[in-house]
Amino acid sequence: MPVRGRRSTALAAAVATAAALGATALATLGGAAPAAAAETPLQDYELTWGIKQSYRTYVGMFGSFTASEGAAQAAGNGAFTFTDGTGTYDDTAHTVDLGFQGKVVAASAAHGFEVTLTDVRFDSGAGEITADVTTVDTLGGTPTKKGDDVPLATVEVTREMTDMATTLTEEAGEYLGSAGYAGAAGDPLTVVDTAPPATDPSDDPTDPSTDPNDPDDQEPADPGGDEETGGGTGGGTGGGDGGGTTPGTDPGAANPNTSAGTGTSPSAPAEAAPAQGEIADGTLGWGVKESFRSYVVGPIAKGAITVSGGATQAAGNGAFTFKDATGTYDTDAGKLTAAFQGAVNFKGHESGGTYGLDLTLTNLKATLDGGTGKLSADVTSLGTQTKGVVLADLKAASGELEAVENVVTVDDIAATLTEAGAKAFGDFYTAGTALDPVDLSVALSDDAQLPGGGNGTGGSSGGSAGGTGTTGGTGGTDSTIGGTGSTTGGSIGGGSLASTGTDLPAPALGAAAGVAVAAGAGAVWAARKRRTQAQPAE
Repeated sequence: MPVRGRRSTALAAAVATAAALGATALATLGGAAPAAAAETPLQDYELTWGIKQSYRTYVGMFGSFTASEGAAQAAGNGAFTFTDGTGTYDDTAHTVDLGFQGKVVAASAAHGFEVTLTDVRFDSGAGEITADVTTVDTLGGTPTKKGDDVPLATVEVTREMTDMATTLTEEAGEYLGSAGYAGAAGDPLTVVDTAPPATDPSDDPTDPSTDPNDPDDQEPADPGGDEETGGGTGGGTGGGDGGGTTPGTDPGAANPNTSAGTGTSPSAPAEAAPAQGEIADGTLGWGVKESFRSYVVGPIAKGAITVSGGATQAAGNGAFTFKDATGTYDTDAGKLTAAFQGAVNFKGHESGGTYGLDLTLTNLKATLDGGTGKLSADVTSLGTQTKGVVLADLKAASGELEAVENVVTVDDIAATLTEAGAKAFGDFYTAGTALDPVDLSVALSDDAQLPGGGNGTGGSSGGSAGGTGTTGGTGGTDSTIGGTGSTTGGSIGGGSLASTGTDLPAPALGAAAGVAVAAGAGAVWAARKRRTQAQPAE
């Protein structure tokens, strides 16, 4: 293990960690040097950390993340996972020191920044997470800056090493582009051992020589191995997207046509629908784009998102569900055309009762033919409506449409913004930008049950997500979540902003973007819309 420099707080943090984990405190802090610690090599660890949700939202608004070389990013602009962690476990201090594989690049060509993280490390003794960080001003205004073992956050270490609270450092603010990050709460950190458990057939839990309470019989990966309970094997965090379910553990996942212990069906299955015909019902799930939702209710637009006409929005400024599908299908040919009820309105940049952003999507329609298709909607912007705008090109993982109990479900359909869609959004994003994925589920018969129970109509409650620092539950018809936004406090996609003000990295915005924000982004949006309204939808 290479020797790395430590900050001045490392020794104090090590003592605090040892106390928190129930380890014996070091008795030789100011006296004679302690005996050499015994170290056990570790491998096959994973680290999951999202840095800070509002930082990911900012990058997603103006650019994108690229994860490679062993790193991955969760769907929906979620947290990052770094793999192949190796290092050591200190048997005396009960601490771990791990380095991970993976590279994450945050970049925006429009605003001229590129930030690269590599060699991510976690040291429970020092209570910190570090990385090698390289920043590049791609517009040429600032020279390239590189730092090795940059302390990005302090960590409140727990014995389980799951969902550990983090606090961003001054160095994090320096390299990420905003001094406001210093001292701000970062995303939770999780470190897990991914190695499969030992399967030695000679292991006998009744053997008195194996004592689960004996620290010598604990897995060395547990930083608190001398306690009664184990740890260090918790699941990773996702930064906004819910975790997965282990197959077989969800009682609701059992085959509804199989009764326990008998293998018999409690009721006769519904008659199979024909291979082609009319759709009886269905739902479409789509979030448009997570960064756009965050922008609307965030500290710049200070707006709100309202659903109506039967559409609903998931809690926490989540995705939308459009219902009551009508249309046609042909499972043999892999073709589907479905139109959905419901509307969503994005409104922001209010000045004197007038909104610079006022965009409504309604009458959504999805088509699939052999796995590819289109997503269109009627678009009303600043009072002008254009019907049937093709917002996105769709690409499913498979060209087949398989009916299960008379329901066709196609999830995670990739959606890419079209030229017409870019115009509909006032050129806020360029054509080719990845939008949120689309989930489709259509019933082929009146008695078919859509996912989530019932017949998929789900009522007609709507709601509004506002721009305050807190977001409540799902509202009723025309209800409001939040209220007036603020440049201090506020939230972006559910992540609180630093109390010192907006933590959008101002230096990375560039001079042109800074002028646009200062002049009012609503005016920019409105001007773009006026230029594009006269152009027909593609």
